[in-house]
Amino acid sequence: MSDEIRDKSSVSRKRRSSRKQSSSSEFDFINHIKRRSHEHSRTGEASHSSLIKGIGDDAAVLRPAAGREMVLTADLLVEEMDFRREWMMPRLLGHKALAVSLSDIAAMGARARWALLSIGIPREIWETDFTEKFYEGFFALAETHQVTLIGGDVSRTPEHLVIDSIVAGDVKRNRAVLRTGARAGDHLFVTGTLGGAAAGLELLEQGARLQKSQGRTLKEHAVQALLLKHLQPEPRMSWGALLSEQRLATAMIDLSDGLSSDLAHLCEASRVGARIDAARLPLHPALKSFSEKDFDTHALALNGGEDFELLFTVRPRDLKRMPTELDGVHAAYIGDVTEEQDIKLIKDSEISSLRPGGFKHF
Repeated sequence: MSDEIRDKSSVSRKRRSSRKQSSSSEFDFINHIKRRSHEHSRTGEASHSSLIKGIGDDAAVLRPAAGREMVLTADLLVEEMDFRREWMMPRLLGHKALAVSLSDIAAMGARARWALLSIGIPREIWETDFTEKFYEGFFALAETHQVTLIGGDVSRTPEHLVIDSIVAGDVKRNRAVLRTGARAGDHLFVTGTLGGAAAGLELLEQGARLQKSQGRTLKEHAVQALLLKHLQPEPRMSWGALLSEQRLATAMIDLSDGLSSDLAHLCEASRVGARIDAARLPLHPALKSFSEKDFDTHALALNGGEDFELLFTVRPRDLKRMPTELDGVHAAYIGDVTEEQDIKLIKDSEISSLRPGGFKHF
């Protein structure tokens, strides 16, 4: 984690005494993470020319590359609010801690470069192999997307895990895709599939758990697929970068709170409305293994959060330049941007107003 994390000789005795874990084991852990980060940086592409000094001092030193702008995002994951430890294997939690921030970077059309990760850990977890496996998951995803860990912090919490993930990326000057650029007549698209993460959450609440074997029946396979969609989301980095670099998206947002809520955020920022067709929503294929008694699939697609797909708008004249698939992930046309500042849903030939129904912390 960086000497920014805890290699500070000026740490007060009061703060040291607040930690029940011995300082040597804490520093050993920090040094281990520093070595992992340095090894990762030496792999080549993960080490960027604009990083002057990473882990090893009180702070990292960055220089934005010529002709590029820096993009920053932060996400907080709190146990019992954003996840439950009994549901999440530590490796998957490490993956998700980074994935949620990478998704924000993708939604800006940027390329992720650097990460800072801070974690508050109860003593009983610190004394297990939880943190080692947690960082294994984090580094595995970081290596996939060539992201370098450049700092963070580690401390003790009285009861629950608290994780703070910060990711920095860069984008060509004036190419960041904002929420404010949608105009009437633009087409609405969404990457990947919808509703899977929310269905996975419902299954977890009902007692389903990930299994080493994917199961023998079609429904058992479907259950595992939906659980993974919730527990191990995949940020759409390639789509975000392409939509920016090819000047295809006029506005974009990632689907963390749910399509109905995030579409409302985008429309409000752009001062437009939208009309979407329920029949065009790309439902997660595993939902086909369940009946209407099991799930209201369209409600999950509209209001279920944590799909971490990208919702974006494209001018009609640019449609011919847009791929329908990238790295095996499709983009589906779901509707259009309108001048009237409201959102309409077409379902079974009926038109109704679509109100935000996604996740709220408060």
